Amino acid sequence: MEYSGVVPMDAPDPSIAAEARLQSLPFPVFELRPQPALTRLPIAGFTEIGGSAGSEEVSADFSYTLWRYPDDHADPRNEIELDEATRRSLEDEPPWGRPAWLIEQVQAFRYPMLWEAARTTWRASPAREGSSLDEQLVAHTNHILRNRFREELGLSWDPRTDDDDAWAATTTAVSDASLDVDGEHRPARRIDTDPFVYSIGFRVDEHVVCTTVVPRDTLPLVDLAVTRLATGPQTPARTLSSEG
Repeated sequence: MEYSGVVPMDAPDPSIAAEARLQSLPFPVFELRPQPALTRLPIAGFTEIGGSAGSEEVSADFSYTLWRYPDDHADPRNEIELDEATRRSLEDEPPWGRPAWLIEQVQAFRYPMLWEAARTTWRASPAREGSSLDEQLVAHTNHILRNRFREELGLSWDPRTDDDDAWAATTTAVSDASLDVDGEHRPARRIDTDPFVYSIGFRVDEHVVCTTVVPRDTLPLVDLAVTRLATGPQTPARTLSSEG
């Protein structure tokens, strides 16, 4: 979540629109199983790629607040170290005020975040390049590495300079695994060789995959089981492209 400029006091809560969009998606969406160490952030992220026939790809991403001491969210050990400017921006109320939903949501910056950790992706054409489970797992992994581990990877803070991709995961790193999905073990694929992240995913159906990528140092705290999000009535995934 990022906010800039002046947000009017009557600005609508964006989590309401995000939830409505989630409910409208005509394919199953998955999240990390609810658990004490995690709180799902209220605003989901969406990516959509369109074509002449309508939507070609749609993704929904969930980010989470991580509680290292989940029994007491007020425990100061849950907080991350912040620079003074960031701390002031969280604590100081501007003279024009802020909507209640914004005051609540910016507090998430006090705590470690599993950014875009759970992703469900629908693709109109399963045969399209990049649609395999292995390819989508690698793409999600590299997305997290590129955006959250730049310093650890020795990358410049300017993404335009990312010419050397020696750091990137490839499909050769993917291996067989098993994943708890709604309480049942399903065949899955994982990347367990990267020093910074652990990745696992499974194919939901012909058009849909679910992938999860988390920092490796959070593995002792997080249960990587996934569960289907309760959404509106599902229509066959193959119809999404024609509906646009």
